[in-house]
Formats: sequence, C-alpha cells, structure tokens
Amino acid sequence: AVSRGASVCTLCSVPNISHAHFLTVVPYVEKNYADHAKELYNAVPTEPVLFLKTPSAYVKEGSPILVPRYCSNLHHEVELGVVVGKAGTAIPQSSAMEHVAGYALCLDMTARDVQDECKSKGLPWTLAKAFNTSCPVSEFIPKHDVPHPDQLTLWLKVNDVLKQQGSTAHMIFSIPYLISYISEVISLEEGDLILTGTPRGVSAVQEHDELQAGIDGLVTMTFKIGKNW
Repeated sequence: AVSRGASVCTLCSVPNISHAHFLTVVPYVEKNYADHAKELYNAVPTEPVLFLKTPSAYVKEGSPILVPRYCSNLHHEVELGVVVGKAGTAIPQSSAMEHVAGYALCLDMTARDVQDECKSKGLPWTLAKAFNTSCPVSEFIPKHDVPHPDQLTLWLKVNDVLKQQGSTAHMIFSIPYLISYISEVISLEEGDLILTGTPRGVSAVQEHDELQAGIDGLVTMTFKIGKNW
C-alpha cells in the first residue's frame, strides 16, 4: 500500500531517522506469499496487487489498535516494511536497493468481513484496509543492520499464542521487483513506507487481545486491541 501526506519520518534526513515516526503513504502489496493467498482461497498472483493506506492508519507502540465500528471480523497480518531513502520514478530492479533507507516491522490490520463484501461487489478495499490505526509500525531499522532482507523470519502472537511465522525468503515478488513495479505507477518519495505482504496464519482478534510481533534478531513490538466507539 502507498499513502502520502506526511513523511514517514519527522526528521528531514532519512539517514538520520533512528527515531522515525512513520505516518504515511504506504503502498501495500497484497498476496505476496503463496501460502497466505491459498489460505484465503485466492489464486497466487502473477503480478503485485496494490492498495493504499492513509496517514491516519499509522499507529506506534504504546497506542491501541482500534476496531472500526463497522467491523465484526478484524484480522492481523504481520509484514516487513521497506522505508524509501531516495526518491525515484520507474526505478530499475538493478538499482532498486539504492533507494532503501531501512526497514520496519508493520501490521496490516484488516476488516476481513468488509474486505470480503468489497470483493464480492467489486469495490475498493479502503474501508477494510485504510481505517484509523490499521497500520501499526515499529521503530526504524537502518539498512546496514539488515544485510539480507530476503532471509528474515517474521512472527506474530495473539495473547502469547503463535499465529504467524514465515520467512521473507518465501515472498513471491522480491523487494527490488516491488520497488521497480510500484515506482512505474506511483513515484516514490523519501520516507515512503512499502508493506511487502504477509505469510499464512492470519486470524481474528477482538477487544482486549494483545498482539506481539517481531523480526527475529532485530525488533519486537506489542499492541493492545481497543474499540473505536
């Protein structure tokens, strides 16, 4: 997903965003893990499926994830986020990683009941994916701390029960491919955050649940589920 409106960071220089506040344009990639596509009974995509999240979707650790009033089936999806460090349009895959400043652990909270209805009616997924607090984001992880972003293990627990665990090695579309593909359609700007898809194991959460998520050896974060009414 890509959303833009505020920079992903509050600081003016991406190389210095160790205390970044991710606020923004989030090009999100749906179904980038074959096992996740299959668990939702979807065909494995032959090209990336994109949607956008709004700046108000961003939430940082210490604040709750709020269930929208209209949602009765909220799901978690743990993802690797890629932080753009250099703007570009139609970026070649061969130089795509030069545009990466670093990474973040992200959640794509999804109103699954609303998404299913939107799919059945051929409508956009905005209500299902872009509501307030639908994009929890960890602290910024500098690029030099992640020499092999295609070999990371992501995991998520609900109330201490492991629900999701998967490796970025299983992504259908690589990070260079995604950067190149997205930048052909949407010019990328410094501070943009790209969510890269989720492994299998998504499940429903409800008020008072606690979500713990992590990237092995790099970062963890915890969020509580609350209500928006």
